[in-house]
Amino acid sequence: MHKDVERILFSEEDLCKRVREMGHEIATDHAGQSLLVISVLRGAAIFMADLVREINLPLEMDYMAVSSYGSGVKSSGIVSIQKDLSSSIEGRHVLIAEDILDSGLTLSYLIRNLSSRNPASIEVATLLRKRTRQQVKLDCRYVGFECPDEFIVGYGLDYAERYRNLPYIGVLKPEVYASAN
Repeated sequence: MHKDVERILFSEEDLCKRVREMGHEIATDHAGQSLLVISVLRGAAIFMADLVREINLPLEMDYMAVSSYGSGVKSSGIVSIQKDLSSSIEGRHVLIAEDILDSGLTLSYLIRNLSSRNPASIEVATLLRKRTRQQVKLDCRYVGFECPDEFIVGYGLDYAERYRNLPYIGVLKPEVYASAN
């Protein structure tokens, strides 16, 4: 375990098993369809890479960079698109692969934005759903794990662009990010 991690919430084995289950569920639910899976960069890239390998359907991948955090640990509430999609989603079945549903502000904005582009459907697969008081109500068809309202890192999740490469998800020690609060 990394010295800055207080405890592990989800082991590498937990993640592998759950992502496999999610991929099989998505493939079953979308049998006969072709999917466009969109990763919300940067945090969801690792999750999406593992997820699409478990979806036995024709699919394409694309990427967006959307932010509401800036350099802090809490959502700023101001959403900006930093990198847009490379392909059109009109008439296509879209699956957004998200790393964590926290406040819901970013994902809510993203769904509204993508809906205006006339896809056949939009669904969300989030690895983690964090229960917070300010969370916007969103319908996520596929949820990997429920997680506590703590600052977590690993498996794509970061603090100041660090810890993304940890093979597990763990709680970051508060003293590591205390100066940013």
